[in-house]
Amino acid sequence: MKQFRHPQRPKKNTLVIGRAAVISALQEGRQLDRIYLENQAQGDDISQIRQLAAQHAVPVNYVPVAKLNGFNISGHEGCVAQIAKVQYQQLQDVISLVMESGEAPLFLILDGITDIRNIGGIARTALCTGVQAIIIPDKGVGALNDDAILTSAGALEQIPVCRVNSLMKTVDELHMNGILVFASEMTAEKTISDVDFNIPCAIVLGSEEKGVYPALMKICDEKLRIPMKGDFESLNVSVATGMILYEAMTQRMKG
Repeated sequence: MKQFRHPQRPKKNTLVIGRAAVISALQEGRQLDRIYLENQAQGDDISQIRQLAAQHAVPVNYVPVAKLNGFNISGHEGCVAQIAKVQYQQLQDVISLVMESGEAPLFLILDGITDIRNIGGIARTALCTGVQAIIIPDKGVGALNDDAILTSAGALEQIPVCRVNSLMKTVDELHMNGILVFASEMTAEKTISDVDFNIPCAIVLGSEEKGVYPALMKICDEKLRIPMKGDFESLNVSVATGMILYEAMTQRMKG
């Protein structure tokens, strides 16, 4: 059986160390996975980092100084950023590219999924079933680090990933581009076979514990469920994704 690695300390060459260096990286548009700020860090430069991070949809984690010292680096000034392993893309750029190719968009939206093994499994399935992009929020999702890439078998390095400030605004953007948004919900009236996946669409998947955020669910165009035999709570989110995407792929192959 394949063994998953325990998370390891990031290598120094994958880090941006110190306040000025992080500000420069953000201003230059460098791809960052997340920024770690010491809980008590203050000053104009810290305020600038927070502002720039929000503009570029880079998550900020507030951590004790022991966490930063654990990176085994010096001169961090209460601020360290981790360079992104995944190259994030602008959602509108991906939409335009897919549309220009003559294909109907098929996107995945991950809401609150934090387990990197699930994210890795989802990415593998998405790549194999024709999904053109995975959309994630800048907060409340597992880090797309070395371990996530490992569990995805490299799929996260091949499929476009779009990181956004707000999933609510993202649904609006998708709607403006003529893309309907379906939400996976185990009590939905329609099953996955009742939904037309041939049209431009995006599928929202929530965490196994909380499901899709209620306000996000409310603005989705359609709810769908996987039919199940027997009385059981729910499926693993990665497995559920595979079932939904297999149905979508089958419909699209039939035309």
